[in-house]
Amino acid sequence: MASLTYELTLAGLAVGSAAALTGIGLIVTHRATGVLNLAHGAVAMICAYVLRQLVVAWGWPLWPAALLTLLVVAPGLGLVLDRAVFRPLARAGAGPARTLVASTGVFVLLVGAAVLLWGAGARNDAPVLLGDDPWPQLATVVAVACLVTAVTRWTRFGRELRAVVDNRPLAVLAGVDADRIAAAGWAFGAFTAGLTGVLLAPYVRLDPYGLPLLVVEVMAVAVIARMRSLPVAIGAALLIGVTQAQLTRFHPEGWAEPLLRSVGANLFVLALLVAALVLPGIGGKGQDALPPPSRATRTPPAVWPFAAVCFLLPLVAGGADLRTAVQVPALAIVLLSLVVVTGRTGLLALGQAAYAGLGALFTTLFTTAGVPPLPALVLAVPLTGAAGLLTAGPAIRRHGLALALATLAVGVAVSRFVLTQPYATADLAAPARPAAFATDRAYYALELLLLTLALLLVAALRRGRTGRALAALRDHEPAAEAAGIPATRLKLLVFTLAAALAALGGGLLTMATQAFDPTAYDPLRGLLWFAAVMVLGADNLLTPLLAAPLLLTTDTTAPAALAALTLGLLATQTGRLPPLTALLNLPRNRGTPRAPRPRTAATSRRTAPAADREAPRDPPAERLVAEGLRFTHPGGVTALRGVGLVLPTAEVTALVGPNGAGKSTLFDCLAGAARPRPGGRVLLDGRDVTRRPAHARARLGLARTFQQPALFPSLSVEENVRVGAEHGRRRGHPAAATERALRLAGLAGPVRHRRTAGLPTGLLRRVELARALAGHPHTLLLDEPAAGLDAAEAEALSRLLTALAADGLTVLVVEHDPDLVAGTAATVHTMEGGRLRP
Repeated sequence: MASLTYELTLAGLAVGSAAALTGIGLIVTHRATGVLNLAHGAVAMICAYVLRQLVVAWGWPLWPAALLTLLVVAPGLGLVLDRAVFRPLARAGAGPARTLVASTGVFVLLVGAAVLLWGAGARNDAPVLLGDDPWPQLATVVAVACLVTAVTRWTRFGRELRAVVDNRPLAVLAGVDADRIAAAGWAFGAFTAGLTGVLLAPYVRLDPYGLPLLVVEVMAVAVIARMRSLPVAIGAALLIGVTQAQLTRFHPEGWAEPLLRSVGANLFVLALLVAALVLPGIGGKGQDALPPPSRATRTPPAVWPFAAVCFLLPLVAGGADLRTAVQVPALAIVLLSLVVVTGRTGLLALGQAAYAGLGALFTTLFTTAGVPPLPALVLAVPLTGAAGLLTAGPAIRRHGLALALATLAVGVAVSRFVLTQPYATADLAAPARPAAFATDRAYYALELLLLTLALLLVAALRRGRTGRALAALRDHEPAAEAAGIPATRLKLLVFTLAAALAALGGGLLTMATQAFDPTAYDPLRGLLWFAAVMVLGADNLLTPLLAAPLLLTTDTTAPAALAALTLGLLATQTGRLPPLTALLNLPRNRGTPRAPRPRTAATSRRTAPAADREAPRDPPAERLVAEGLRFTHPGGVTALRGVGLVLPTAEVTALVGPNGAGKSTLFDCLAGAARPRPGGRVLLDGRDVTRRPAHARARLGLARTFQQPALFPSLSVEENVRVGAEHGRRRGHPAAATERALRLAGLAGPVRHRRTAGLPTGLLRRVELARALAGHPHTLLLDEPAAGLDAAEAEALSRLLTALAADGLTVLVVEHDPDLVAGTAATVHTMEGGRLRP
């Protein structure tokens, strides 16, 4: 038994060493470039194929071929990715979401290229580089980790790397060549990916699909290390590898045996799921959404009838066998789910294929149990929607790159633990079609009807109050919450609806093919669908109608993986090229009217009395009270040290102090964007709201603005203000409240129809103030409202604040303009070092 334990430990160390190399490469690349490289596994696969080509096909000696692969091909591929894909994105200031899309495109591109070059079949003759003994592999891991540590700690390059990680723009100003740092990071990351690939290839299935996905699974070790600590990543990799190997010793009886076997074979997947959903995520709040479209567009009216005619053609001109065409509407519904969750909301959801697979599986299970096909589909859709709600709960609380990782982890886990397991898929009968729609033509007509209904549902979701809220959530989540939008609730709605739509499409697809095929819903297929939606335009209802026939037609008529190659190439350029559907759209030409001059407080009061607030007859003497607020950042820096503050009703209170004094942190604690820690409380009208989120405080009458103007650039000025009216304290008459706020801020002219993207700072400040006032707050927090204003605009703002306070509004202003403070504030507090100075 001891020998068996030892042998299994050795096997686990071999797998763990390869996983540790993956973790090292991902961490170094992320620290040097800020990119979560989802294509790491695809690079590993390419290098494994190159080594096999050199040794097996061309007869090279092993070690010269390995040195060429690892020291030339792998770093060269990393440098090509840096120069062709990621460096232009970095120079353009693309955020984590854009770089993640590009990384996904690289993944799809490399997989497609491998299929074209070497075919889709598995290879079992990959060269063995270091033999079966795991100790050389483990020594290689330790040596690489020590080398990285030594370079980053004790060399000039390491100091420059840390400077770039801490603050790239500041490092560039200090003379650091950030491009050189990033290039080195990509070269080293590709080297570790290549080493991982050539070490794993002899022991796993070498094909364009299996090895990349395996490396995606072992990304768990980098997630556990939070993309920071090399020792944690190495330790986690070795522990998971050894534990996974030791689990093969156990053979329980009954239902536990296949479950334990599944866990033992996919322990890295389970670790990735737990790490992505439970551990603190990488990235930051407000950085996980795709940016809005660069310009407002509208689809020409003639496009929709043309699309309808194209989809009706198979019914008119097709024969009795519509084997390929009958899958198009079903796949279009699946892709429509991505438009819902990624398009309007901007959230990166990489696991939609799993929900489509669950819909297909549940439909097949119900029909196998004797449920008629249509009722089976009706049952499968809400059941999958509930599964989407269950998994969305922890996922949507992730921010930054962690959100994409969480959705990808869910997709991989569903594929590994459900869709491909005999305990879930054994003895399934071929899913039958409804009796009235048994033929291809009749079933195709049914699919078209359901696709039309789904399009109408999503179109309705994108309009009106909900549509504006979704756009606001995508454009600036903290500002949306400050306006009263319940971000968590809205995200749950979107994820649940998207899961239900994917399930509907998956159920229809399995009925169309009359077979349940788990490979049709694997994570790699989901990444291909995601790339197609991003390339064509995630926020356009035409996208699924174009992508579905494109994917299915190229799958059946073009060379293998041509669609993946093309879509991957285009996805790598999504940060620089507009979506293809933008070529079909017309820009909305609203003109560029001159912005009106700010109205004075007196004029505004004549046109829209600020006193129309329905304020209580006997308002409390103190609207907002802070008691003993303390706040320490996760890094250990203390920003607030027992701050106490009282805001008298119907007065302007000013807060002044140097930069870094803690003023903005205090604002966040008062408004609900941050919770005091380790202690303190906030009272609003005598009610303890310390644990209330920002949107709940907004609905209780607390509004705020931000130090940097926080607007929704995809919406017009009027729509920005209406968001505040629809979600603030009083939501009964949003149109009237919007008009009052627009007139009060001097925005009632033609400028109301312009998108806020590109407007001057002074105008943006007024839009943000109007949005805050539109919700009829009784307390208003203004964070440097005069920053960026000229003298006339600042004077008008001063008069407006005085008038608002006279009408009963309680105002707290953080401001560096002494004239504004002196002209409006009844009380002035000075803050320094996290404390209020008496």
